[in-house]
Amino acid sequence: MTARQTYVVACLAGHGIGPEITAAASRALARLAREHGFDVEELHPPFDTEALTRSGHLLPTATRRATTSADAVLVAGDAAPALHGLRAELDLGAQVTRVLDDAGEATAFAPLHDDASDWTVERAFATARARSGRLTSVGITRDWPALVERHADRHPGVDVEHVGLTDALRRLAAGSAGVLVAEGVLGEAVAEAPKLGGRPRLVATGQLSPSGPGLFAPAHGTASDLAGQGVADPSPMLLATALLLSEGLRRTAAGEALEDSLTMAREAPRRPSGAAGPGVTATTREFVDAVLGLLPSARRDTEFALGVAR
Repeated sequence: MTARQTYVVACLAGHGIGPEITAAASRALARLAREHGFDVEELHPPFDTEALTRSGHLLPTATRRATTSADAVLVAGDAAPALHGLRAELDLGAQVTRVLDDAGEATAFAPLHDDASDWTVERAFATARARSGRLTSVGITRDWPALVERHADRHPGVDVEHVGLTDALRRLAAGSAGVLVAEGVLGEAVAEAPKLGGRPRLVATGQLSPSGPGLFAPAHGTASDLAGQGVADPSPMLLATALLLSEGLRRTAAGEALEDSLTMAREAPRRPSGAAGPGVTATTREFVDAVLGLLPSARRDTEFALGVAR
């Protein structure tokens, strides 16, 4: 199947640090699109308190139209009050949570309703096949393992392990949990687990749709005393952008390249802005510069290796 070449992404910045980290995501999308041979058209409609100031509505009609007609929606934070109305506009079937920390990575899927269970399990298998070849199934009812095994028959290259909720939560807390798919009744617990604990980690969330745009965001709000100072950390937003590329637009190579370069940039030593020497500065723009500068070394796809990417 030939991949699409042009995608429309609705970017909802909102208030606070939202415009700054959305600008970081826009830079990453433009660079990755150029390097991986596709185009992204961005829409930037007013959203949440920004829209309320302009029009008196958190989610104006024009913003609803822009989001429902896009291929994916990127929001600067997952705590905006207007998100409830936005989710109601979209045909969302599955929750996906992506985690990066110093212990490794995890991707957790869960259906948002019973009718989406089959579709969610199939999406989880596709991601497991692309990432590690292993899938952990988390369930409590007798029917859930049978459902997962039916899909496993169509994915002979993926190893499946069935565990209970307690074991799954322990793995998520420890890091390096790989790809998990949880029964719907457990979805909220599995999705929230990576946000807990004392270890620093990046968390991004997404709600996927079988028939329209998915919704992606970093797992935090946009209210911050750092707004307007140019020093907001764009890392969670860049992880959400990588999740959008991989799971929303199905541009897996681009999403993985962004994740890998983000990880490398975060591992580099930090130094004050303007100071000489090695390392990554603390300003938003200069950190994004470092991430984008590492993209070529993060490329693993065949097109780039053969030198045919435009």
